[in-house]
Amino acid sequence: MDPVTARIAALAVLMSLALAGCSTSIADFETSSDSPERPRDVSSYPAVHDLPAPRDQAAMDPSEQAKVEKELIDARDRQAHAAQNPEPQ
Repeated sequence: MDPVTARIAALAVLMSLALAGCSTSIADFETSSDSPERPRDVSSYPAVHDLPAPRDQAAMDPSEQAKVEKELIDARDRQAHAAQNPEPQ
């Protein structure tokens, strides 16, 4: 057998071994008797329509929301003022 044919044969064997490694999933193997049962039909999509239960009360009442908005506006204005007028060091 010439060296080129031997290299092609070796390459073919290595490629077939690499492809054979992809053919079996670890999840298909049998597990021990004390392991929990896994579902066979696993959805590939997340449950996007499973929404949390509605709240009993509002997250913030309107007065709290107005207070937080005012604090955020004041902070933004302070930062804008500081950016326009840097303090000399």
